[in-house]
Amino acid sequence: MDFELEALDSESPVVVTIDPENGIYTIRKSDTSGEVFNTAEELHAWYKTHLNPMLFSSQTEYAQGLAWMENIIAREL
Repeated sequence: MDFELEALDSESPVVVTIDPENGIYTIRKSDTSGEVFNTAEELHAWYKTHLNPMLFSSQTEYAQGLAWMENIIAREL
């Protein structure tokens, strides 16, 4: 599953991918570089530490991304 956020600094969206069935936990940043994680929890922690609502066209989008990840993490437990 993917969640996209519209970044202010790029035409490319930030894309968060969480696919527990295949063990894929990644973030493609607005500069198109990326980060790979071992778990959804690690991805969630990185998101909260390195991204903030001011980087996106909608602060609500940032909060929706957090809620989306938290929902997936809760279902994995």
